[in-house]
Amino acid sequence: MDTDRFHVCATCVNFLAVKKENRMFYFCDRLGYETKPNYKFNCWTPKEHVKNLMRKRMEEDFDEESS
Repeated sequence: MDTDRFHVCATCVNFLAVKKENRMFYFCDRLGYETKPNYKFNCWTPKEHVKNLMRKRMEEDFDEESS
């Protein structure tokens, strides 16, 4: 499955966004440290809606190749 289009911290189940003092902070709940939405780590576990979107895109790509 092609994850390159989706694999970023913001799409991971462990990604947390917290607003403090009029500023946003982003954390990885699993690793326990601050991150950024566009960072990538090998421990990535996509959220369910991202998995569904990845499946849909994979099916669309397969249909295009089969045509």
